Amino acid sequence: MSRVANKPFAASIITLFPEVFPGTLGTSVIGRGLRENLWTLQTTNLRDFAFDKHRSVDDTPAGGGAGLVLRSDVLAKAIDFASPKDDTRPRYLLSPRGKPLTQKLAHELSHEDGVILVCGRFEGIDQRVIKSRNLIEISIGDYVLAGGEVAAMVMLEAIVRLIPNVLGSSLSHQDESFENGLLEYDQYTRPIEFEGQTIPKILTSGNHKKIAKWREENSQNLTKKRRPDLLKK
Repeated sequence: MSRVANKPFAASIITLFPEVFPGTLGTSVIGRGLRENLWTLQTTNLRDFAFDKHRSVDDTPAGGGAGLVLRSDVLAKAIDFASPKDDTRPRYLLSPRGKPLTQKLAHELSHEDGVILVCGRFEGIDQRVIKSRNLIEISIGDYVLAGGEVAAMVMLEAIVRLIPNVLGSSLSHQDESFENGLLEYDQYTRPIEFEGQTIPKILTSGNHKKIAKWREENSQNLTKKRRPDLLKK
């Protein structure tokens, strides 16, 4: 689905810590895009949907074990509030066991009306709410964080920077890592000489054809050395 023209990308985050947002998403060009309504951010406090006076949102895992699990009934209420039945935005659960976040997926999501992001905590969330609310588990890397808030910021930044006019130029991200299946080439700027190192002469030659060739070869070499798995793809 493509976003309706002139309609801002709408991000909704369900979290135990709404006060941490927008965080870094409110700074630099990403923050400017937020202030200019190119995209919007809404947070929902999971504790507002607790059933008891203590605002409990978790319980011990069925079958025993360490830690706590977010309750399905509490989380379902929060999701239904943030994303009513007629909401077509995809719903994602930030989780280390999810499918990897990729540049390709970020591009796809940047054309959606927005996203619903659920920030996991503790040992995870009840599987039944994942199933009943069609949550897609997504991971930002092969490691574990204390919660999904930082991961949600990473995912949102990867998406919203691709929205037209957020970066200011449609060309700003075209040569970046992963855009063409390769890592980005080395970058340089003034001064020409720094601590005995100089900018490769080809980059100051003015010969754009040779510069493009150098950058392509540099990207290929970097990718082969650091991420050979990308070349296999």
